Amino acid sequence: MEKRKLGFTDLDFTTMGLGTWAIGGGDWFWGWGPQDDQESIKTIQKAIVEEGINWIDTAAAYGLGRSEELVSKALKGINEKVSVATKCGLVWKDDGTGDVYNNLKADSVRKEVEDSLRRLDVETIDLYQIHWPTPDEDIEEAWGVIADMVKEGKIRYAGVSNFNVEQMKRVQAIHPIASLQPEYSMLMREPEKELLDYCAENEIGVIAYSPLRSGILTGKFNHERLAKLAEEDWRRRDPDFQEPRFSINMGYMTKLEAVAKRFDRPVAQLAIAWLIAQPITSAIVGARKPSQIAESAPAAD
Repeated sequence: MEKRKLGFTDLDFTTMGLGTWAIGGGDWFWGWGPQDDQESIKTIQKAIVEEGINWIDTAAAYGLGRSEELVSKALKGINEKVSVATKCGLVWKDDGTGDVYNNLKADSVRKEVEDSLRRLDVETIDLYQIHWPTPDEDIEEAWGVIADMVKEGKIRYAGVSNFNVEQMKRVQAIHPIASLQPEYSMLMREPEKELLDYCAENEIGVIAYSPLRSGILTGKFNHERLAKLAEEDWRRRDPDFQEPRFSINMGYMTKLEAVAKRFDRPVAQLAIAWLIAQPITSAIVGARKPSQIAESAPAAD
C-alpha cells in the first residue's frame, strides 16, 4: 500500500489507516452498539498483516478506554511496526452512565496521556491529538501540556482534530502541529474551503475521518438496515440518518453505485478512493469485521 509523509514528521503513513471508534462498543453515549472483542482483534491484525495498513487511529473515549485496550491486545500478536494515534479531551466518570464531557485542563490532559500510555502499553505515543477544541478557551492550555510531554518523550508528535484554521493558528504559535484530523467525505466537503490549503502551506498532514460517512457510503445501507440499528447506536440521533436527509443520501448512493459498477468495484471503494485522491495524507477507514477491511483496503490502489 502506498505511503505518504505525515506533514513535517518522519512518519510515513499508508494512504489508509484503520479507525477503531466502532470497536469500542455501545456502553457509552457515542457507541455503535454491541461488538465482539475477538472479532475486533482479528480485524486489526488482518488490516496490518494481510492488507498492509501501517497505522491505527483510536481515542481514549472510544468505549471509555476499551478501544485502546483492544488495539494493544491486537498489536501484541503481530511483529509488524505500527504507528498508533490517539486523542484526549473527552473524559468520563466511572458511574456506569457512559456519558462523556469535554475537559482540556492541564491536569486532566496529563492524566489522559498517562492513562493512554498504560492502556496501549507503550512508552511513547506516536501521534497524540486534541479530540475536539472544546472548551475553546482551553485549547492553548491543553496544547502546552502536550508540548511538554513531547519534550518528555511520552509523545512523539502532536496533532489536532476538528479544529478550524484560527484555532490551529493559536496553538501553532506554541508548538508545531503535525496533523489535522477533519471529517471529510463525498457528503462532507467543508475541509475544502480553507483547511486543506492551510495545512498544505504549513506542512501539516491531513488524516481524514469518516470517508464512508459512518456507513452511508458503503452501498449497504437502506431503510431496512437503518431500522435494525441497535438502540445504543449513536447514528439513530444523527440527522444524516433521519428523514428527509436519509432518503436524499440514498438517492445520491444510487448515482454512485452506477459509477462504481462501471469499474466493477464496490461503491465503498469508490468513496474511499475519491478521498485518497484529494490532497490528504491518509483516509481513516473504520472496520469491525475482517471482511469489512478486506473489502475497503483495495481502494488504496
